[in-house]
Amino acid sequence: MGGNRKQGLVLQVPGGETEVLLHACCAPCSGAIIEIMLRQGIRPTVFYSNSNIFPLEEYEIRREECRRYCAANGLDFIDDDYDHKDWQSVAKGLEHEPERGARCQECFNYRLRRAAAYAHSHGFHVLTTTLASSRWKNLDQVNRAGELACAGYDDVTWWAQNWRKGGLQERRGEIIKEMDFYNQLYCGCEFSMR
Repeated sequence: MGGNRKQGLVLQVPGGETEVLLHACCAPCSGAIIEIMLRQGIRPTVFYSNSNIFPLEEYEIRREECRRYCAANGLDFIDDDYDHKDWQSVAKGLEHEPERGARCQECFNYRLRRAAAYAHSHGFHVLTTTLASSRWKNLDQVNRAGELACAGYDDVTWWAQNWRKGGLQERRGEIIKEMDFYNQLYCGCEFSMR
């Protein structure tokens, strides 16, 4: 892969773990994160859990792009069950909330709870997410959701990494072009389309 420029970010995985569960929202947000992890001897298993994405066709396009990038890097890709109706029950009453509002917090809580449960049942001790790479997301909300999700498991630690630093935003754009990724124009749910 490209990216000859040195990344200035030195990763400090909790507990010195070398394998992590990476909740991924899409390939564009995953690219630079996966690349820097691999360069620093960290092997992510990608957990694609995004029942918020609407419509189903959009979910499938984003999932396949993420799967393609994982395959190119020899990584395991876990496709969680897609259940948009269940996700809608979490968003009920919050449909008119603005982006970065209460609906987004509940959405992060929902997806990262699923990721933490998977981490616990499959022997992963560290969980992080690509949601922390988007400048459109509230980093405090993402970390609050991750901490809450992991709090229920003594053996899973939340890795609150800011994936926007160390040249990763710039590298993200380069990887999108190099891999010719489909790059969506809205977060995912029907309420974020407006």
